[in-house]
Amino acid sequence: MTEIIAFEDNIKKLEEIVRRLERGEITLEEGLAAFEEGVSLIKVCQKQLDRVAERVQVLTREGKFEELQLEPGEE
Repeated sequence: MTEIIAFEDNIKKLEEIVRRLERGEITLEEGLAAFEEGVSLIKVCQKQLDRVAERVQVLTREGKFEELQLEPGEE
């Protein structure tokens, strides 16, 4: 089972990666690994934002909140 990490925690981790890259005090290999991790975090954050946007659209369209049924692994 995959642990679900809060959007805010993912953003904080992404910000730390950016700071490390901007400082330039890491090796090329460390920089590449940090960059790859950052890209993965961006994808996760985008999925989280998309899910929230879908929920807002359901709320707006119907005038009430309806919980979306997610497929396993769509968190």
